[in-house]
Amino acid sequence: MTEEFLSSSAEATSQFARRFAATLQPGDIVSLCGELGAGKTEFMRGITAFFNCDDQLSSPTFPLFNIYEGSMDGEPVALHHFDLYRINSLQELEGIGFDEYLSSGDFSFVEWADRFPEYATFYTVTVTLVYAESESRRIVIKRKTS
Repeated sequence: MTEEFLSSSAEATSQFARRFAATLQPGDIVSLCGELGAGKTEFMRGITAFFNCDDQLSSPTFPLFNIYEGSMDGEPVALHHFDLYRINSLQELEGIGFDEYLSSGDFSFVEWADRFPEYATFYTVTVTLVYAESESRRIVIKRKTS
């Protein structure tokens, strides 16, 4: 199943991400793809806002991994947020315990997931952000079908 949204601003991207986050279930693993500056981090900000995460989302590409504590329907949840931009090898990725975190049953979000196609089967949803005309972004969501 594919869904598309045209965003004309960072705020619209964040609002759409909040609506998207409302459709997620614990254990979902979301791949976030797109060129540098396409809006992956802004999209992630909308997701953390939906889950009431108190921690401010870190600047992209500096930390490799963060865990955000939040809530959904009054219950505590953990969001695992990976940024694979600076990971150079599969061995390095495996060294941080990537597959164990993905298998944890918590929500996982992976920026630059397309750099490691070996993990493509893990992702339940792929979100791709693409530059559109002027300042707009096209957001394409593909959900894995069972």
